[in-house]
Amino acid sequence: MRYIQIEPAGKLQGVIQVPGSKNSSLALLAASCLADDIVTLEGVPYNEDVRVIKQIGKEIGLKLTRHGDGRIELDPRYIHSAVIDPGRASSYRASYYFAGALLAKFGQVTIGYPGGDNFGSRPIDQHIKVFQAMGAKVVFQEEGYRVEAAELHGADIYFDTITCGATINAMLAAVRAKGRTHLYHAAVDPEVVDTAAFLSQLGAKIVGAGTGRIRIDGVPYLNGGYHTVIPDRLIAGTFLMSAGITGGQVTVDQVIPEHLGSCIAKLKEIGLTIETTDSRITAYGADTIKPARIRASMYPGFATDLQQPMTALLVMAKGKSVVTESVFPDRFNHIPQLRRMGADIELRKETATIRGGRPLQGNWVHATDVRAGACLLLAGLAAEGTTRITGVEHLERGYADVIGSFRSLGAQLSFMEQAAEAGFDSHIG
Repeated sequence: MRYIQIEPAGKLQGVIQVPGSKNSSLALLAASCLADDIVTLEGVPYNEDVRVIKQIGKEIGLKLTRHGDGRIELDPRYIHSAVIDPGRASSYRASYYFAGALLAKFGQVTIGYPGGDNFGSRPIDQHIKVFQAMGAKVVFQEEGYRVEAAELHGADIYFDTITCGATINAMLAAVRAKGRTHLYHAAVDPEVVDTAAFLSQLGAKIVGAGTGRIRIDGVPYLNGGYHTVIPDRLIAGTFLMSAGITGGQVTVDQVIPEHLGSCIAKLKEIGLTIETTDSRITAYGADTIKPARIRASMYPGFATDLQQPMTALLVMAKGKSVVTESVFPDRFNHIPQLRRMGADIELRKETATIRGGRPLQGNWVHATDVRAGACLLLAGLAAEGTTRITGVEHLERGYADVIGSFRSLGAQLSFMEQAAEAGFDSHIG
């Protein structure tokens, strides 16, 4: 059994370069299937999700080559299949992008249900609504679903709820459909804008990305091209919080501060000092963390993906904090784990009430998703004694090098392996 072991290390200090956005990269890698020539992406983090996509590409004929400087080259010209292995599709959430990317080219896509995070179901009803509105038939099977369309046509699509994934998937399906598509109540996340910018560079006709209304005029052909992925605002936010929870000073470099507006505002509200430049943010820890109210919502609100690490930070605040999750109400699997470390948190439906100020104690805890893992890692940095986190495969899905990144700031953590039968631990990284 692999786990991360964290020892107390005091204040984190230093500068960390933020990698490319994981969430944006997953959309861009699938979107490359739409092109008719070679595509090069710069800044894609080579984490476990990307390795799964490489395997999917190998099986369907999408050639993915990673160069020494980190660039990823994708050649979609020899894709011969639109059948995605259900097991691979179910290993990460964003596998549904392959449906939107391959449907116009092949007229039929078979794919497994999305997986990856264990905090409740991620519904795909809005994705299905998109495909059906554009003339596709969706057939549900035990291990996945099949989308069929002899020809996709433009449509007016009104989302019932704001959803980043379905907005992106709709753009992927619409760029090579016949006619004009309008997306209403569309998500405005930076990842939506990044995907639209990439597709536009290849020759797609997209107007309005970043607003609630997007217009796409279908084209018959997309060129190859070169694109740099936007920085990962979620990883950046977590590193800024690490300064707060340890009382240190952390600078995130190569970031877009505007993407972190709501996060920065909350960090200032609870007492951190934040300095920004065009591409850098520095967070200075405070002697006293103040309690606060957090409501996770869609962008530009406070990101649901930062709700969990922020909860760890608020455990340090003396007084009552309230965290409400309006995007994924079941995203609270980290709460029982924080309680194991001594946190006083009451959970009722979609709201967690934190009575902070009690010292955390190191313990065995388990990560059920990427951001829960980040939460527990931050808690371990502030805890007295040794913290051991299992479920490390989730952190590896979101971070290319979580150990090296935090070590560079002074954290004392390592990958370990417990040989259960022999009853001893061995250091592995």
